[in-house]
Amino acid sequence: MAVLFLEPSAAFVTPVTGRPPAILAHGSGIGPASSRVSVDGAASVAPAIAAAVATASAAGFVVASRRRRCRQDALRRHTGLQAVVEAHTTTISDQIFAEAKDLMPGGVSSPVRAFKSVGGNPVVFDHVKGAYAWDVDGNKYIDYVGTWGPAILGHADDDVLKAIQEQMGKGTSFGAPSALENELAKMVIDAVPSVEMVRFCNSGTEACMGMIRLVRAYTKREKVIKFEGCYHGHADAFLVQAGSGVATLGLPDSPGVPSGATTGTLCAPYNDLQAVEKLLQENEVAAVILEPVVGNSGFIKPKKEFLQGLRELTTKHGALLVFDEVMTGFRISYGGAQEYFGVTPDVTTMGKVIGGGLPVGAYGGRKDVMEMVAPAGPMYQAGTLSGNPLAMTAGIKTLEKLKGKEAYAQLDKMTEKLVNGILNAAKEAGHAACGGHISGMFGFFFCEGPVNNFADATKSDTEKFAKWHRSMLERGIYLAPSQYEAGFMSLAHTDEDVERTIAAAKEVFAML
Repeated sequence: MAVLFLEPSAAFVTPVTGRPPAILAHGSGIGPASSRVSVDGAASVAPAIAAAVATASAAGFVVASRRRRCRQDALRRHTGLQAVVEAHTTTISDQIFAEAKDLMPGGVSSPVRAFKSVGGNPVVFDHVKGAYAWDVDGNKYIDYVGTWGPAILGHADDDVLKAIQEQMGKGTSFGAPSALENELAKMVIDAVPSVEMVRFCNSGTEACMGMIRLVRAYTKREKVIKFEGCYHGHADAFLVQAGSGVATLGLPDSPGVPSGATTGTLCAPYNDLQAVEKLLQENEVAAVILEPVVGNSGFIKPKKEFLQGLRELTTKHGALLVFDEVMTGFRISYGGAQEYFGVTPDVTTMGKVIGGGLPVGAYGGRKDVMEMVAPAGPMYQAGTLSGNPLAMTAGIKTLEKLKGKEAYAQLDKMTEKLVNGILNAAKEAGHAACGGHISGMFGFFFCEGPVNNFADATKSDTEKFAKWHRSMLERGIYLAPSQYEAGFMSLAHTDEDVERTIAAAKEVFAML
């Protein structure tokens, strides 16, 4: 049996795994019965395609046959036929982005979205669902960015959407206490080992701004230690040897940051305990602040002894240990990196997953530290939309669905398959590559490795990455448009999605 499905925006064919004679059009949206054709035998496929195209066109469907050569090759192997595939086109995206550049700096609301480091224009999204994103030109992508981490359940999860819709009927913003804040706070406190009290805000940057003021207020010290390539938002004190968008754009730091704002910020190489110890010996330090797993210089794991060593050193020198878990919180395990590695900091910043796809941030920690925050204490921080009921609702429903080991076992299994498949494809084609993952967070570098810090990450072949990224995009794989960003798996990704991604990677590596 060969079956062709047509979507209103796109139609193309691909073999069904494990059933070579069958042909299916990829896509989540299936057209009405009048646009679906079933035939017996591969010999009937070509006429069926023509008939289906005619039927769909008559029904008002736009039939845009597209996708990657590997699918053409698979079709030829199983049927002896050549599929007609239209090139990946982004005409409407280009038009929208050209207009956007006259309306917003660089045409975007956040720098890395501009595709500066990978070349070409960004694609403009129209809608998302599950593991997929569609752009305004009708191209469909398997998405491994997941709105930069929050979409751990998959985009537009039905249960989360239903909860948000129900809450919208009660109001979108209160500017007053709500029981939803209590509920999410209790979930965070129960899950994250370091958190005894929590303050909600609206972004990871805002959480880190509150955190740095808090650690200075509590310790009565001004200096903090951060790590080269670690990004903690765009507050002045943190834009020193930062990774992520700063590294992508080639900016050592940012103009407009007063020299006085960074004199209290000390930097050390990631995974280097000796450098940290020297700084602690020579300075009165309020806190050591880090991403427990780096996601803003690409994906970099901590060495086994690094996090435990920081815990011991900070305790010894009277400094607080802060884990910036905006990325890793509820992402690599339910209790974050601190649960995964068994190292408990004094203060933790969070965001992304705890908002279920809506804007949110939070910082929390030991009760004696958090009671410094106004109105309980003298350290002032406030926000009009903090504790927004929609964000709280989305966060509650997301955490409910993540609780338990099954979700993280699934993420780990799928991500391991993806990473190993892509690294093997690179090596088979003769390319230097290294990478890794923890649960649903991963990354690659185009160098031999190992990559233990930002200096190692800069050895990656960024020109090759840019070519690889563009070619993967043209084959329907949406990856972070920077060598210095981590990728994210969701619970909505399937084995077939991962296999298609690996197949595309093999084809691209063979071309580079």
